[in-house]
Amino acid sequence: MLIRLDPTRATPLFDQLASAVRSAIIDGRVIGGERLPAARDLAESLGVNMHTVLRAYGVLRDEGLIELHRGRGAVVAVRIGGHAALAGAIHDLVDEAKLHDLPESALLALISEAYRGSPAASGVLRSARTR
Repeated sequence: MLIRLDPTRATPLFDQLASAVRSAIIDGRVIGGERLPAARDLAESLGVNMHTVLRAYGVLRDEGLIELHRGRGAVVAVRIGGHAALAGAIHDLVDEAKLHDLPESALLALISEAYRGSPAASGVLRSARTR
């Protein structure tokens, strides 16, 4: 998994790191049950403070994407099915936004608004849980 952080961006480093790992999980580059690098090792390889990595891992844990175990580190949460279709749709959406010169912040605002206001999405999730 290749991770690049840009300290010149306004986005905090822990957010950049969480985003990179999140993308790798959604794209299937890392799979359920796979162990992520130890926080100390990853921090050293990226040239950041270990607490930056721990904070990113905490965000991913709170999102349910990874599990943190004392002594065993961070492990990608095992999920049934993949997110390949979602990853494809996301990449298509980003390509379309870039084609129309839509700034990242505007795209994220549109996605947030659509997510919060979509009753169909909650219905899909409810019916998927009852199966």
